Amino acid sequence: MILLGACAGWSLITAAARDGRPEGMLLAVLAVAAGYAAGRVTGALLPVVAPGAGAATGLALAVALPGLSPGPWYAAPPGHAGATAALLALATGAACCAAWAATEPALRLGLAALACAVVPAGIALGSVAGGAASAAVLLCSLAAGSVRRRGAWLAGPALLASLVAGTVWAIAAGALPDGLAGRLTSRFTAYRVLRWQDALRLAGRHSGLGAGPGRFGELSRVAPQTPPSDGTPHSAPLQQAAEQGLVGVFLLVAVFCWVLYALWRTPRPTPVALTAGAALATVAALASVSNALSFTTVTAGAGLLAGWATARPWSGDTTAPGG
Repeated sequence: MILLGACAGWSLITAAARDGRPEGMLLAVLAVAAGYAAGRVTGALLPVVAPGAGAATGLALAVALPGLSPGPWYAAPPGHAGATAALLALATGAACCAAWAATEPALRLGLAALACAVVPAGIALGSVAGGAASAAVLLCSLAAGSVRRRGAWLAGPALLASLVAGTVWAIAAGALPDGLAGRLTSRFTAYRVLRWQDALRLAGRHSGLGAGPGRFGELSRVAPQTPPSDGTPHSAPLQQAAEQGLVGVFLLVAVFCWVLYALWRTPRPTPVALTAGAALATVAALASVSNALSFTTVTAGAGLLAGWATARPWSGDTTAPGG
């Protein structure tokens, strides 16, 4: 909560200094906090039903996501491919967590089937990234069943997210060899790479306080000319760097690292912790190459999954200590 409060406070400070619009960041922080609190409560009371229902809801939202745009632009901006993939990864992670928490074989089998169904559902929706992300989370969850010491295995998601974010930063800076850079950039549209480069240019000019929350769209030279015009560089780390400076990037990284630390210390079974870590790391990787975190459904879903995976099961004992 302290880190999320710092994220909200820093967005207000940079907005006041640069005449920015912090509403999008504040909504994201509120969604994560509310999702995490709800996940902790429902995960303690209903450790199987809550994530299972969340997985089904996430899959339904992924199907209906193109229609979720009547609200403000920062709640549901255009360009939903990254958000669809992130929701599918979260749905797979929630279903696997519920399956690992279930004790009845029939219920565990049904939840595992739900997790497996997300992969072809993503392909049917035309989301190749979503299908691949769901398959990766599913495979990590299967491998987690034989792990006993979670610390070293949780380092894997951190390295994955760091590698993707670092690669995007290197592409924007032109620091990769021509051959490798060409192969990587060919997987993205030209406008996305141009936005990354523009975000890095703004970050270099405003490394302290940033250019101000929500101001990338008006300060970028290429964003108004490239669809979709949602005012973001389609990369969460680069957006933080451009709009809130290096402190904003540090706070974003700190929140992710704290979640991994909480998963390491959680009393829940190791497969649950590792599955949630894999799903959240997949979302972080997707957020590095898309605007997935601009969608409230994704930020709230990530908070819910973190809450379910770190909830302390309620024993029902209400006896006061020493009573």
